[in-house]
Amino acid sequence: MTTLKAGDKAPEFSVKDQDGVLRTLEDYRGKKLVLFFYPKASTPGCTAQACNLRDNYQRFQQEGYEIVGVSADSQRRQNNFKTKKELPFPLLADEDKEVINAYGVWGPKKFMGREYEGIHRTTFVIDESGIITEVIGKVKTKDHAAQIL
Repeated sequence: MTTLKAGDKAPEFSVKDQDGVLRTLEDYRGKKLVLFFYPKASTPGCTAQACNLRDNYQRFQQEGYEIVGVSADSQRRQNNFKTKKELPFPLLADEDKEVINAYGVWGPKKFMGREYEGIHRTTFVIDESGIITEVIGKVKTKDHAAQIL
């Protein structure tokens, strides 16, 4: 799991989103950022989490937050997920795991007795100057906005 904690400088990143637009941490300088990592687009838990953030997007905007989702899915899969669920925020297609590894959210997981490597569902709240203010490791997929706000 991640070794990053509140007070740490957020690792820089430069990865394309679902539309092939290059997104960097620097793009969000001067804004608060919710950077959420999820295992796989269009799966039940990830859909619940993304839709909960979508449904509360106006509140996030009013509080001065931008939201960016990250998984190791392809641009095409991210685009389908964003379009199908009408998500108002970008989804990074981190197929090379550049951001995933920088934030330390890749590692061993267990599901139904099977062990495998994957993304640990984790959210980082980053302030206007690029400092992590909160790390949420126990994400409540259906009520994630309340955990952040």
